[in-house]
Amino acid sequence: MSSALTDLCRHPIVQAPMAGGASCPPLAAAVSEAGGLGFLAAGYKTADGMYQDVKQVRGLTSQPFGVNLFMPQPGTADPAAVEVYRHQLAGEAAWYETPLGDPDSGRDDGYEAKLAILLDDPVPVVSFTFGCPTRDVLDSFAKAGTFTVVTVTSPDEAQAAQWAGADAVCVQGIEAGGHQGTHRDDPAFDGAGIGLLSLIALVRETVQLPIIAAGGLMRGGQIAGALAAGAVAGQLGTAFLVCPESGANALHKQAMTNPLFVRTELTRAFSGRPARGLVNRFMREHGPYAPAAYPEVHHLTSGLRKAAAKAGDPQGMALWAGQGHRMARELPAGQLVEVLAAEADSARAALALGGSR
Repeated sequence: MSSALTDLCRHPIVQAPMAGGASCPPLAAAVSEAGGLGFLAAGYKTADGMYQDVKQVRGLTSQPFGVNLFMPQPGTADPAAVEVYRHQLAGEAAWYETPLGDPDSGRDDGYEAKLAILLDDPVPVVSFTFGCPTRDVLDSFAKAGTFTVVTVTSPDEAQAAQWAGADAVCVQGIEAGGHQGTHRDDPAFDGAGIGLLSLIALVRETVQLPIIAAGGLMRGGQIAGALAAGAVAGQLGTAFLVCPESGANALHKQAMTNPLFVRTELTRAFSGRPARGLVNRFMREHGPYAPAAYPEVHHLTSGLRKAAAKAGDPQGMALWAGQGHRMARELPAGQLVEVLAAEADSARAALALGGSR
């Protein structure tokens, strides 16, 4: 691992920031305490909500942790397409007896206020998703002593992150659960993402930055494979989603290994941006018609998703999951870090032994 990342965590294991509640303070703290790098997800939270989470993590661990921010989104959505989708969701609103949300509820996710807090009271790591910050922002974090990471899905995005002054990139393969962290949301490229191992190799030949690998990693052997390909650490989301410390809804956790949900797909149905989740009724019925409109569609469906969860109906929830979801293990987060680290060490030793023959 690069020296900066080595100082942050004992094991090359990063817990992915999962917005919507899963990446809560108890989970981040448990991962960091066990020698991994825990992460809070500031996405969809208010600036004060993020700050309260940071305070809680600091009360639970003295180890380094990170905070992930969503970049503000450009206003490129077609209002007419959003209105058509609103009409298509009218039956869902009636079924769950809840109104549809206001698609114009805001698109910057409180970005500037969150930056101000994190620069005034710095945390060890800050990562960014859905775009790349300006050089001024990244320079400000460097002066504050914060290590910065930009999520990328292509070599071009990695190059933009390097030019802007990021300390590392989180390379996200198409296998990853949840939202694809593309910098520009172009429907013409839906489903055209690159697999993780190929993407690591492409990015490694494009930039000089340390690479954190994300996408479908569920076992230590896979982490070892990503390290052998050129990454310095593996980032896992779905693997930690089922831990008891995770704030994910119980129905979401159960769905990971429920035989009823056999596969994942990328969909715009819930948020208007491509995101990988377990295929359920809502995705099948609305995915083909959802417009490229984030965060408008996210705001529109927010109440529906909450109502479905309250009704105990996973068929109406956004069940974000990576392609390896069936390998989820319901272990305490600290124990999972230890198991993953031991598996990765064994796999790396086997690779080394094989190479020496």
